[in-house]
Amino acid sequence: MFSIFLRSLLFNVLFYFFLVIWILIALPTFLMPRQAILTVAGWWAKSSLLLLRVICGTKVEFRGAEKIPKGPLIVASKHQSMWETFALLQFFDQPLYILKRELKWIPFFGWYLMKADMIDVEREAGARALRDMTRRAGAAVREGRQLIIFPEGTRRPVEAPPRYKHGVAQIYRDSGVACLPVALNSGLFWPRRTFMRYPGTLVVEFLDLLPPGLDRDEFINRVRDAIETATDRIVKEAREEQAKLFGRVPVVPARGE
Repeated sequence: MFSIFLRSLLFNVLFYFFLVIWILIALPTFLMPRQAILTVAGWWAKSSLLLLRVICGTKVEFRGAEKIPKGPLIVASKHQSMWETFALLQFFDQPLYILKRELKWIPFFGWYLMKADMIDVEREAGARALRDMTRRAGAAVREGRQLIIFPEGTRRPVEAPPRYKHGVAQIYRDSGVACLPVALNSGLFWPRRTFMRYPGTLVVEFLDLLPPGLDRDEFINRVRDAIETATDRIVKEAREEQAKLFGRVPVVPARGE
């Protein structure tokens, strides 16, 4: 495990070092159309996955990528880690995120978020701010963006009881487009609240599309059931792989923590 500690430390140093490099590389995009910064962000995502594999031995398997349609879309993903906030970028030509307003105050990084036309929300501002956020998100999706949203609202520990919020259902109804559920097991390899990174096979599975037009309750039930069922399966696969690698499963944030 000491080797994993050293590899994790090296990875984190290089990850943030190269993030600064990509921030500098992206400077000319301030004078270019929005697509330029989205393209650079995709390159950063791919380079980070390569770094994770080389330094930490964390392979990534993307399943079902052929199910991703072109054009406007809602991508409803399980959220266990910071990892998926950047790793999913590469699959979409007009990705859109909903994020905390404070992130836009970060020099350079926040300016790039504004250049990429991401939607910010002030979480403490109440129901009016949330209604405005869902309205803006629905309009952006109708205009051709792919909204990558985490229906639970925040990172959840591996195997924690699901807590799906209804905001995604309102955006789904307002936008009138299909939804692509996404399951993953990233929390076993890039756990929240620690810098440790674990080897093995991180799996992302793009599931069957949910058609537009479902009512809100049916939509939430179907997206939750699809994501949770697939996530449980691929988490179990990863735990079995880790048990073979280490002789036991590494201690990472688990259910209820």
